[in-house]
Amino acid sequence: MSDTTDARPFPNADSAPEAAPEPAPSTALDRELADTKDRLLRTLADMENMRKRTEREVADSRIYAITAFARDILTVADNMHRAMQALDDELRAKADDSMKALLDGVELTERELINVLEKHGVKKIEPQGQKFDPNRHQAMFEMEDASVPSGTVVQVMQAGYLIGERVLRPALVAVSKGGAKAQPAATNANDNPRQ
Repeated sequence: MSDTTDARPFPNADSAPEAAPEPAPSTALDRELADTKDRLLRTLADMENMRKRTEREVADSRIYAITAFARDILTVADNMHRAMQALDDELRAKADDSMKALLDGVELTERELINVLEKHGVKKIEPQGQKFDPNRHQAMFEMEDASVPSGTVVQVMQAGYLIGERVLRPALVAVSKGGAKAQPAATNANDNPRQ
């Protein structure tokens, strides 16, 4: 029998065949690390946004949680104010001491009610003499008044209120019309293109 020798350097099956070089393990790991880092950064950004949004919602809840209750209390404040306005100065002057004490007590109660509302973020809108703002005022009618510019609040029928930065109830107002108006721009004969 003849013994043949293989001239190849790696005749065994265990030898590594020549194949396309595989990507270096560090390149694949670097890519995976970059993807993981990107996902982590996105998750952290999402968590930070959620934390800020939650803080805003909690703050809004604290401010606006009493909205329904405040609306109901406003009718009580309105009724107390109307009761005090119904008593004119002459009637107060004729009242005896016990009646004056009662009236003083009602006035103090009304002021305390307004102070408590303000303490909880409910503020009264005082639009008298201001320019009409449809976001805060509700126009009930217009009044001829040449002494003030058109669009000015000249009478308040019912006070409005804000809670935080939102309108809890708009003020019911009368708005002036026919007052001072902007002067039209003067035109020269040369400005008219039809001449």
